[in-house]
Amino acid sequence: MNFQHHLIPVAAVIGTLVAGPAFADSAKDTVDAAKAAGVVGERNDGYLGFVKGEGAPAVQAAVAEINAGRAQLYRGVAAKNGVTPETAGAATYKSVVQLKLQPGEFYQTAEGAWVQK
Repeated sequence: MNFQHHLIPVAAVIGTLVAGPAFADSAKDTVDAAKAAGVVGERNDGYLGFVKGEGAPAVQAAVAEINAGRAQLYRGVAAKNGVTPETAGAATYKSVVQLKLQPGEFYQTAEGAWVQK
């Protein structure tokens, strides 16, 4: 597997996730607040997940909206780069944790445990 080939999808996805224009501001604001409160974290597959429980209905809707946008993004990047959407999402995970996650927010380890940054 050519490592350079997989840098392209990660760079493209990170740029879009950091810029964030594809998501409604209200969903992003809701998820950001839920992340700060320790309710939502970054799953190891490149999607958002609930650290504990399921969260309030507004948080569930915001997470679903953002995850749907991420799925679409991963499908597009995968199609352009000859990888699966799952590969695009998983490849993005580490960079999102390193570049986007704030101290105190949660992410999932490769084993599935939730830890704070």
